[in-house]
Parts: sequence; C-alpha cells; structure tokens
Amino acid sequence: MRTVHQVSELSGVSVRTLHHYDKIGLLKPSAVTRSGYRLYDDAAVARLQTILLYRELAFPLKTILQILDSPGFDPNEALRQQSKMLMLQKEHLEQLITLVENLIQQEESVMDFNAFDQSKLEEYRKEAKERWGNTNAYRENESWQAGKSGAQQKTEADGMMQQFAKLGRLKDLPVQSEPVQKAVAAIQQYITDYFYTCTKEIFAGLGQMYAADERFSTNIDAVGGPGTAAFASEAIAYYCR
Repeated sequence: MRTVHQVSELSGVSVRTLHHYDKIGLLKPSAVTRSGYRLYDDAAVARLQTILLYRELAFPLKTILQILDSPGFDPNEALRQQSKMLMLQKEHLEQLITLVENLIQQEESVMDFNAFDQSKLEEYRKEAKERWGNTNAYRENESWQAGKSGAQQKTEADGMMQQFAKLGRLKDLPVQSEPVQKAVAAIQQYITDYFYTCTKEIFAGLGQMYAADERFSTNIDAVGGPGTAAFASEAIAYYCR
C-alpha cells in the first residue's frame, strides 16, 4: 500500500489532483485509515497509469471515467488502442513540425486541412449508401452533391474539418459550456448548409459514429488534436439531449 503522497511522488500527479480524482470517482483509494489517510494498492496505481495515458491523449475526465467503468473494459485492448492513438499523435506532431519549418522558410503560407482525400470520401459514401440509402437525408445529400465539382466538394469537406479544428481548441472546457455548445451547433448548421438537413436525431447518430468509427475519429483527431473525436461525441450527445 502507498500513501497519497507516495503515489504523488511516484506519478508526478499532485496530491490535490489525486483528491479530485477521488471526489469524482475516477480513482478511489483502496483503503482509508482511521485517521482519514488515503492508501493505494498496485491495482489503483495501475488504474492511475491508465488515466494518465488517456489524459496524454486529451480525453476529458468524464470520458475516461466512462471508459474505465464500462463493463466491457479490457485493459489489454485499451493499451493497444492507446498505442495506436499515440502513433497517430506522433504523426500529427511530425506534420505540424514540417509545417512550422516550411512557414519559417516561407515555403508555405496557408494552413491546408487536407484530412480527407477523395478515396476516403468515396469509401464513406459507399458505406453511407449501404447504411442509409433509403433515408430522406441520404437522398437529399445525393441531390445536393450531384451538381458540385470535385473541387467544390473538397472545399466543403475541408470546411467541415475546420469546424472540428475549432472544436478541438475547446477540449479543456466542459462539454456543457457555452463556447463548446456553440461550436457543436455550428457543426450541425454546417452539415445542414452543405450536405443535408441535419436533425438532432441524425446529429446524435453522427456524434456516436465520430468516436466509434476509426476512420472518422482518426481524421477528426488529426485536425483537432488527439481526443477531439471523443470530445465531439460527448459534446454532441449533450447538445442533442
């Protein structure tokens, strides 16, 4: 058993933060002495390590709590997912470094949100047709896209990713905060303006997909930073409620 101060020294997490984690149920002490001192066993320390890995990936604390307390939570699978996400984060940082170097050398002056290429868009459209081909939203989207050039479709797709980039800059705020909810409303409006009428029912389903579908989450995290897709999903769920 380790005291809260020993766990703090081991992990680099402040005692105050550990107390907060206890308060919100994210990391409860394994035992509490008669004098009120918190004690942590190896399992609790391992849970803290998992929490810190998710924090490095910019997951909100509420989302981490939901993940860890999920009945189907598999620590080994979580590690594999975290490893993949960290690699994506590494790639994202390398891209940013290259961009900064190009800007320093005046070789590049405009940020290019080129997260979607046409092959992936075609893949999304194919899957969407299989899943929602008989829905009014899909037929409306097909009609709207029919008269647009490839360049125009790419511009609109890039614009969509810019909406997620804006939301990604708000990840440190609670999902229910006004700036976050305004950013979420802007995403819904953008979809309605450029793709199809996005009702709250449709938007709620999209929010779930942004986090659950790796292709969406990878692209959203690429423009908004790691954890943006999960944050967007949580924020959209709150908005739609």
